[in-house]
Amino acid sequence: MSNQPDLTRQELIKLIAAANNQLVLTGANLNGVDLSRLNLSNADLSGADLSGADLTNTNLSNTDLANANLESADLANADLIIAKLEGANLRGANLTKVRLRGAGLSGADLTGADLTGADLSGADLSGAKLEGTKR
Repeated sequence: MSNQPDLTRQELIKLIAAANNQLVLTGANLNGVDLSRLNLSNADLSGADLSGADLTNTNLSNTDLANANLESADLANADLIIAKLEGANLRGANLTKVRLRGAGLSGADLTGADLTGADLSGADLSGAKLEGTKR
């Protein structure tokens, strides 16, 4: 089984353009892929492997990231307003200045994540693991 990503940045950009705001990549392997500055709002990335991915300045508002693996991902300045992150692995993720207003983070693992300057107003953090987070 290969650890290579399922899609390159260029392939993903073509898919986004063709998806008409209905991008579905459930369970996709996007490990380490540069997704910075892309508009992935309303996408279904539930269960996807985004570990180590570059998601800086990415629009992920209203995106389904439930049970996704975002360990060590860089989400600095990303827009995750009302995103679904229930059960997601965000261990060691860079969430500096991330907008998580109204996001669902119940049961998410944020152990060691950097939340400096993050906007968590209205976010559901019930049952989330917050050990060692930086604020």
